[in-house]
Amino acid sequence: MSESQLQREFDERDLQRMRNIITGNTANATRIQTGYQKKTIERKEGDVWEENGKKWTIKNGLKQTVTKHDKLRKLVKMPFSCPECKKAMKANTLNKKMWTIHKKCFDCVIEYETKLKATGEYEEYAKKMMNANKNTFADDYEAAVKEYENSQPDTYVSEAGDIENWVGGKPNPEIIKALKANIKQIRELEL
Repeated sequence: MSESQLQREFDERDLQRMRNIITGNTANATRIQTGYQKKTIERKEGDVWEENGKKWTIKNGLKQTVTKHDKLRKLVKMPFSCPECKKAMKANTLNKKMWTIHKKCFDCVIEYETKLKATGEYEEYAKKMMNANKNTFADDYEAAVKEYENSQPDTYVSEAGDIENWVGGKPNPEIIKALKANIKQIRELEL
């Protein structure tokens, strides 16, 4: 090939690009370009920011959205190892149940309860756990009664698109009174 042929095939920017590659300067530009450049912000681990109406954070090097359910998810999610004994927590039914109640593995709960039995404090511990369970049940029962008491007549949309008000079943005051008396009786019951 003659020299004139090479000059026609390669522009100056092509030659400069080859020089940059050979010398290891691959990031160097071969031409000047103007226009819009997006402003980049460096984010670090744990940063929280809002972008396009969403909250974002960086966890373990990954960009993730922050939702209102993250706190709940953290409460429910069982860790890989027990926070008390540091042993691996297998995801079996016993560990899952003890994690939701005591926030530790089944073996740690057994060890703790055995120590309580040895010191004679187990009966008080068991009563406290059962009363807490009873009080939670009473709270749920009371919330259901309040919802029943404040219920409105039901409104339905038929297949034809008509809105129908189904009237007829107002909460019976005698039933509500009996349910509230039952709740009071449950709360007074000491196990």
